[in-house]
Amino acid sequence: MMKSLYTSATGMQAHQTVVDTTANNLANVDTTGFKRSQVEFQDLLYQTVRAAGTQGAIGYEVPTGIQIGSGVRIAGTSKVFTPGVLENTNNDFDLSIQGQGFFQILMPNGEFRYTRDGSFRTNSTGNLVTADGYSINPPITIPADTLSMTVGSDGTVSVITAGAPTTATTVGNIALTRFPNPSGLSSEGRNLFAETSASGPQLQGIPGSNGLGSLTQGFLERSNVQVVTELIRLITAQRAFEASQRCVLTSDQMLQTTNNMIR
Repeated sequence: MMKSLYTSATGMQAHQTVVDTTANNLANVDTTGFKRSQVEFQDLLYQTVRAAGTQGAIGYEVPTGIQIGSGVRIAGTSKVFTPGVLENTNNDFDLSIQGQGFFQILMPNGEFRYTRDGSFRTNSTGNLVTADGYSINPPITIPADTLSMTVGSDGTVSVITAGAPTTATTVGNIALTRFPNPSGLSSEGRNLFAETSASGPQLQGIPGSNGLGSLTQGFLERSNVQVVTELIRLITAQRAFEASQRCVLTSDQMLQTTNNMIR
């Protein structure tokens, strides 16, 4: 069987993954805090027919060798953590991170997850939670008689209550978490990431210090997906897929010609 058939098949499979990844990026263009994914490729093993530098005629070396590649494979899909556009929501519970960092979220099983989605709200007990009801960590509790809430760029949460309408009271501090390699985080869905051995250990600190970004109240970070760029990537992947498909058809025609020769 012609090697080109298998080689072309790897190209079709790889670019199908690009189309799938691009589709996911476009589907999440309006998802708060979403970070687009990009596909990385590696070429496969080579069949060495003749190595470069081998001896040809006596006293002479062959300057180039003969190697035939086996195609391409997906090396990985990595998240691109460039900042998204900030949208003014005028909601005191909406927070955005300007710079590096994630909000740390406490899950029901006691594990931690991390997110760039700062669309928080309060539950029945006044705790600051995500849309799914998961509590931010360290926990922040807003008093029931709160009239207004202010979050400083360093994460300090202050409230004015009906019991003390002229005095601001600090009720907690929102911390941020960063990782040595954020691209190594595992996407868990629901705008959440999980720590892995590739991401490195989490480093928690005060917003605006130790390389962490600062907080902005009343804004949300939108997705960093650029629709035009994704559409161009989609067209490129489609054309590459079609080119690999054309190689399969050409190989098939060559095999057909060979078969017809012996009839």
